[in-house]
Amino acid sequence: MRLIAMIAVLTIGGLGTVLAQEGGAEQFKSKTVYDFEDDNVEGDLQRPDGELVNAINKAKHSSLIEIRKDFIPEMLKSLEDI
Repeated sequence: MRLIAMIAVLTIGGLGTVLAQEGGAEQFKSKTVYDFEDDNVEGDLQRPDGELVNAINKAKHSSLIEIRKDFIPEMLKSLEDI
């Protein structure tokens, strides 16, 4: 706990020093232009060497959706309750 408190105090103290040094007013340009000239970039398409390897066939599972046989009677019963 003391270690965390000491780190916090040192950080806040260092931040105050930095802020005190930057006390002057800063001026920014309204427009900045970057000129990269005509740089040519050359390269090749990176591809893996070798043959395509197919994965193992997917496992077949039974459906997780169960169709309820009493769905229509339940719907009709809920309509009667209204």
